[in-house]
Formats: sequence, structure tokens, C-alpha cells
Amino acid sequence: MLTSDFDFALPAANIAHTPAVPRDAARLLVVGDTLADRQVRDLPAYLRAGDVLVVNDTAVIHAQLTGRRGAASIGVTLDRPAPDGSWHALVRNARRLKPGDMIGFDGLDGFSASVVELQPGGAARLRFDRAGADLDAALAQAGQLALPPYIVRPTGPTAADEQDYQTMFAAHSGAVAAPTAGLHFTPALDAALRDRGVTRVTLTLHVGAGTFLPMRTEVVAEHRMHPERAIFTAEAAATLNAARAAGGRIVAVGTTSLRSLETAVDADGVFHPFAGETDIFITPGRAIRGADLLMTNFHLPRSTLFMLVCAFAGMDRMKSAYAHAIASGYRFYSYGDASLLRRAALSSQP
Repeated sequence: MLTSDFDFALPAANIAHTPAVPRDAARLLVVGDTLADRQVRDLPAYLRAGDVLVVNDTAVIHAQLTGRRGAASIGVTLDRPAPDGSWHALVRNARRLKPGDMIGFDGLDGFSASVVELQPGGAARLRFDRAGADLDAALAQAGQLALPPYIVRPTGPTAADEQDYQTMFAAHSGAVAAPTAGLHFTPALDAALRDRGVTRVTLTLHVGAGTFLPMRTEVVAEHRMHPERAIFTAEAAATLNAARAAGGRIVAVGTTSLRSLETAVDADGVFHPFAGETDIFITPGRAIRGADLLMTNFHLPRSTLFMLVCAFAGMDRMKSAYAHAIASGYRFYSYGDASLLRRAALSSQP
């Protein structure tokens, strides 16, 4: 497969720069054997008692920092922490750095990091001068949200973004980017799903800075995903295994949830606890075992996420669905509308 196989024309007018208000007023394209134009608040009508909704409870941090080494301006986007407490980061102007250099960050006097290691592609490993809650507080003061480049903010993230770019499920800090399918949920929708008999399970995948990077290989198989940290508990595994045994369906909310589930499920469809890094790359031809339905936003052309939805629901079906969405004015990307996809093998189910 080639990256160009997953290309399509997306008018700029279809790119969302602000979310729907309220969140569950966003449009929902239901994709199965046919297409149905709905709203996110209609989701309970497509689920049934015994189904389990799986959401990502990561919380977005202020991962974008601006600092200096001498006279050089250095931009840092945090990616993920290493086991030794250092952080992997993407660095703008990395050529001005060498191991051992100190970067002092704007916005908080005395806040700094040392360069432990320079890595290929403008990456580096940094060690901050503080850790734990002290580092969290420093990032909250000195950093900014690392909004995706397609959300236009000439003067930086706004006060509204601080609320809009965080899901109602956010509980564990560590993500660079939001798990955007979860942005559509409201307490009212959550209550309606419970009333429907739908159970909710949480997992954690801290979305890394690699999510913002375009694919640079034309041959799909040559692409390597950036590792991201995931936690899937024994309790969550037991709940999903029991639901499946009772005939319930697993509904992944977002590609991050699906990638975590595919990391934790075995060839027989049984879930196992997982804690560590995953670099799973889901492309057409891969058997999907971790979810029966997938709720997800509309993704970029030529992206690993568009490849993932094609793997889940079928390439021809997704190309047709995206053509319909574009022609119908659906809003794309992080603040955009959503789709509900039936796994290809289950497309004829009610």
C-alpha cells in the first residue's frame, strides 16, 4: 500500500476551528451498509443494553514551551516521559543545542531543563529541574496547549481552548493532544447512555507529539509510529471479557482507545491487562479484534488515522463516507464532527 492511496481533497471550509456548542450537538455520520446523518446526542439509539463504551481518560497538559539557550530561541513540544524521569521532546532549533546545554523557559523564572541527548529528526531527551507535582505546576504556568496546526490561533490558545480541548473524562495528566472523539461527550449524553444500559470503561493512552507529524514515507509499511504510553487495567479487561461473553459489543471512543484495545487483546479476542508503550500501526488487512464499533472524528488525508478507519470499516466504505461528509459540510479534525463506524464484518448488524 502507498500513502497516496489514502489521499483525498479536503476543502478548507470543512476544517473546524471551534467545537460545536453544546458538545453533543455535533453531527454524527453513522457508517454501515448505508449512511445515516445524525447528531452525537443520538448515539444511545445505536447502542443497546450490555454494550460497553471504552473511553480514554488522559488529560492534556501544557506541552508547548518556549525557551532560550543563550541568544537562541528554542521551541519544545513535550512527547512522553522516560522511565528515568527525563522527557522525550520535539525541539525547534535543535541544531543550536548540544548535550549538557541548559534551556531556560519563558514564563517562569528559574524553570529550566538540561539536554541529555539529541536524537534524529529534531528530537531530544530533556531533564527538567523539577519533577512530579512541581513540574506539573511549572508546565501549567510556563507552557501552552499544543493545539494541532490546523486550528488557527494567531495569538496562541485561548481561554476557551483550555476547556474545549479537554474531555469530561480527563483524569490522568500526560497527553500532548486530546483524544478528540471524547470531546463530544456531555454529562447529559453520559446519563442517557447509562439509562440505555450501556456500561463505561476507561483506559489511559497519553497521546504524544507524534500525532502532529505527517507521514514521510510513500510506502505505508515503512512508516514507524511514535511510541505512546498506555494503561489498561485488569478490572477493565475483566469487564470487557465478561461483556463479550454475555453478547455485548465493545464500542471504542476514539482511535486512541482502539489502539489501546488492539494492544491488549489476543488472537482469540480475549483482553489482558497492559501497561507500557505501544507503537501499534493499524492498516487495512489487519484483523480488528478489540472493538465492534468505533466512534471517531474525521481525519486528515494521507494520515495513519485515516488508514486506521479504513482498516476498521473497509477502505471503499470509508472513502465513500468521507466523500459524503465533505459534500454534506461535515466539520473535520479535532473540533469537528464525529462518525460511528461498524466493523466491516459486522456492517449488517442492527
